[in-house]
Amino acid sequence: MSKTALVTGASSGIGEATARRLHDLGYTVYAAARRVERMADLEAMGVRVLRLDVTDDASMTAAVDRIIAETGQIDLLVNNAGYGSYGAVEDVPMEEARYQVEVNLFGLARLTQLVTPLMRERRTGRIVNVSSIGGKGSEPLGGWYHATKYAVEGLSDALRMELRPFGIDVVVIEPGAIRTEWGGIAHETLTKVSGDTAYAEQAEQLMRFHRSAIERLGVGPEVIADAIADAATARRPKTRYVAPRNARIMLRLQRFVPDRAMDAITRSAMQRA
Repeated sequence: MSKTALVTGASSGIGEATARRLHDLGYTVYAAARRVERMADLEAMGVRVLRLDVTDDASMTAAVDRIIAETGQIDLLVNNAGYGSYGAVEDVPMEEARYQVEVNLFGLARLTQLVTPLMRERRTGRIVNVSSIGGKGSEPLGGWYHATKYAVEGLSDALRMELRPFGIDVVVIEPGAIRTEWGGIAHETLTKVSGDTAYAEQAEQLMRFHRSAIERLGVGPEVIADAIADAATARRPKTRYVAPRNARIMLRLQRFVPDRAMDAITRSAMQRA
């Protein structure tokens, strides 16, 4: 009997690539997103699509109930849904800050709550949480986004220890520069929120820095899908998977360079972009 996977945020980017990769591996894949119409290609290849809003409890509950009714199991949850909302902490409306946390953290946590009982009863399962290298280091004007990813890291570490006695593995994926819609959405919110404030110069520098990083270092979402597939299928998965290779270099730098020196390196890189 094939294993069943639920992948959130599957209408584009990493989520879409992951749904394809897991389908190719023989999983019964449920691709979930708010924009079902954008998943027609996935549906055509045999992936099961469903509408899911990670800010709506009823939507999440209905999605999990449907999967259980149709397959009787959820072996793999890939918590990929999320977005980057950028802007100076001073400028970002608290309503937008709360929504960022709702999408990137609370939605992930609630879906985990919903699938855990079934996994625990069957004493098997795997939960893969898509974080970011931005969960280990920050850049200016990304405070709320980074806060959510730091939180995903801490929540995942606690979950890993809580669920291990029940045969459930929890794995974190930490992508670096990826060519997806993420950058466009982040820059749109950045321009809207801080493009005409005291932080306008920083905003322009950061957008140039992001574009340069994607052009020089960015890879396709398939690279992260491969990392997620490795995390899903390994007999003894690592606790964290970092991709692409240049992202590992950045994390090592953040680990060993003092904070204020790292601040200076970030500022310098933004100014030169």
